[in-house]
Amino acid sequence: MQRISTVLAFGALLTFGTTLARADTYFELEAARANARAGGPVSERDAELLERYGCLSGTKNAFCERLRQRDNKAYRADKRRVRRD
Repeated sequence: MQRISTVLAFGALLTFGTTLARADTYFELEAARANARAGGPVSERDAELLERYGCLSGTKNAFCERLRQRDNKAYRADKRRVRRD
């Protein structure tokens, strides 16, 4: 009986520990997006998160515009077909 309760407690601890780590990253990402809407990434970490996960679609700032153009170029390069005459 002792082992079962220990295993269940350990499993619950792992589950809640992982959830908290994800929530921290989510809030950090939302803070970076808020900083971008306010004028630009404030720190290197904000810039890293915005490069990885992207800005919100309506964000008008030079950093997010550069990211959007970079992403569009990569997408268009994949769509092009080579003409053979």
